[in-house]
Amino acid sequence: MIGLPDQPDDAATPLDDEEKDGLIPSYVTLRSELNEAEQANILEAQEWAFGRRRKVLDEQFLKNLHKRMYGSVWRWAGQYRRSGKNIGVDAYTIPQAVNQLVADTGYWIDHGAYPIDEIAAQFHHRLVQIHCYPNGNGRHARLATDLLLVSMNQPRFSWGSKSLVDPGETRRRYITALRAADHNDTGPLMDFVRS
Repeated sequence: MIGLPDQPDDAATPLDDEEKDGLIPSYVTLRSELNEAEQANILEAQEWAFGRRRKVLDEQFLKNLHKRMYGSVWRWAGQYRRSGKNIGVDAYTIPQAVNQLVADTGYWIDHGAYPIDEIAAQFHHRLVQIHCYPNGNGRHARLATDLLLVSMNQPRFSWGSKSLVDPGETRRRYITALRAADHNDTGPLMDFVRS
């Protein structure tokens, strides 16, 4: 079971004991091993997701995407969290929040309410802010956002051009940009997603 991570990460969402018990690979004991197992699963999910055009603005698709990304690592993959976290809406409001996000984003696209990059960045921020799952919310939101962009014939975001999984300067910039967006300042996020 995951004990102390081999690299501390203040931005990682802590898992409760029940969520930790959902870990499938028995060999995982370190954060780096967990990251490797998740990344292998995510690569398979990306191949599936980009294999054909997807209807991203659909609650069931978003749940299926999370399951594809983490289903070999976590038993609860694709299932909304049931516990409170250090971020996110109350667990019982997740379905409503996701459906509102899907509806809002569809409206923004249909009515050209904002430039496409801004729509995608706002979609990403709100999906992270809702924090649907016990783990993997940022990676899920980034992949869903890239799929949304591709569905609109736009290039994927660069997301700072480096890995955001391990702690480092790029991840710090990403977290800082998300926190600024929490206070209605989307400038840093807009700069980050195409840097």
